[in-house]
Amino acid sequence: MLLLPDAAHAACPQELSVYAEKEADAGIDFTPAGGDAVTTHTFKMHFPENSIILQGIVMTTEEVTRPHGVIMHNCPSGDVTGEELAVCTIWEGTIYAVSDSGDAGLLPAEGQPSAKHLIFPDLASYIRNSRIFGDNGLSKLPGDIFSMSGCQE
Repeated sequence: MLLLPDAAHAACPQELSVYAEKEADAGIDFTPAGGDAVTTHTFKMHFPENSIILQGIVMTTEEVTRPHGVIMHNCPSGDVTGEELAVCTIWEGTIYAVSDSGDAGLLPAEGQPSAKHLIFPDLASYIRNSRIFGDNGLSKLPGDIFSMSGCQE
């Protein structure tokens, strides 16, 4: 993975952006969604403290158009039930973006320039109440804001 300097951040498309969070030393790496009709974005959220990697997807809600993110840990694959997904879901909600000028909005679509900051509302609360926090898991909680730290090429 190649990280480009700050000047190149503005040209980085959202699907190749990399973000960092300082409280828990957490990071997010976006990857192209691969043309899935339902999923608009995919990403991995990683916590170096315990080598925990969470899988993230973003779907667009229908009633009110919003990027609805879901962050999961060790979900089963294949045909799974809603109950099985609920057990492995760590966080879900709308993902907000903040531009270089400080304007707040929604997560940019693939192909669009990446946001300077991403906000995952109440992420720390969800993680604190999840199975990945505490004994043999995370000891530091991330903040809700991740700042762009690079671009993959």
